[in-house]
Amino acid sequence: MMLRNLLKRREGQGMAEYGLILALVAVVAIAAVMLLGPKLRTVFMNIVNSL
Repeated sequence: MMLRNLLKRREGQGMAEYGLILALVAVVAIAAVMLLGPKLRTVFMNIVNSL
């Protein structure tokens, strides 16, 4: 009985860790888009204008 409860708690902990990692990846992706967005727009506009 105690072993079953211990295993359930570990699975829940693993899921929480995956959730935190996913949230961290999302924050980093949003920050990268915010920082690189204007620069990429300039690059793409230069390409479009040269065509």
